[in-house]
Amino acid sequence: MPILVIGASSQIGVFLLPRLRQHGHAVLALSRKPCTQNTQEIRWLQGEIESLPEYSGLAAVVSFGPMDGVAQWLARHSVAPAAKLIVTSSMSAESKRHSSIAEDRALSQWLRDAEDELIAQCHRLHMQCLIFRPTLIYGAGRDKSLTPIVRRALRWHVFPIPQVDGLRQPVHADDIAQAVIAALALPSWEQSIVEIGGGERLPYRTMFSRIHASLPKRVLPLPVSLWMLRLVARLYPRFRGPVSRLQENLLADNALLSEVLGVKPRDFSTAITSWKAGCFSYDGEVKDGHD
Repeated sequence: MPILVIGASSQIGVFLLPRLRQHGHAVLALSRKPCTQNTQEIRWLQGEIESLPEYSGLAAVVSFGPMDGVAQWLARHSVAPAAKLIVTSSMSAESKRHSSIAEDRALSQWLRDAEDELIAQCHRLHMQCLIFRPTLIYGAGRDKSLTPIVRRALRWHVFPIPQVDGLRQPVHADDIAQAVIAALALPSWEQSIVEIGGGERLPYRTMFSRIHASLPKRVLPLPVSLWMLRLVARLYPRFRGPVSRLQENLLADNALLSEVLGVKPRDFSTAITSWKAGCFSYDGEVKDGHD
């Protein structure tokens, strides 16, 4: 029986597919991007979640796509497509719950509502449901947070380092893929939601300093004070949410991850491979930011 992977070309999917193949799983891989490299183990499907037909007889469904889309897809089923569903949400479901920024609170509510709907649909279909809540994801060069900063720094030769000490716990995308593999190997599980963060908690300025030290080109470090960041947020409202959280500790509790799944994520890795796909073209030139 194949495993359906939704968001197979995502930053987690690119690590999960090789691991599924190594474990002998057949895969139906859904991506919005055109993919033609079908193999004996992996068959690619192009399209959106909304275009997925109803399935039955799958070994499991793994999704890195929008949770509400998966819930709506499940709602069309009268028979469970698989015995297990594994999806990724975000620690923003909790970390932004009491934010002073209305948009952050709305995102937190949306995530929690989508989680609840997924759990309800799985209960209706008698499926097991496991929802991972990751922290800041990196590692494939496809993230929307750290990699764009690295890309701009390589192009402009200046790397801003915020002088703030809120703790962060970045998690490598491959560690999430390993957690998915571990969950698939379990006959059952009791938990519905499992937090997953990296193996290291570090101050914001330390995280940025280590990224700067990993860059392959000479880039000027530019310390940026908190008052300057707050001024930027006042002038540009879209930065208010991120700046408001700089002094907060955005962390995950990996206890369940370790106890139930036996997964212990790696420390923060600043190897250039963590950013390379998002920062360099095949000829080694720095990308211009238009992916």
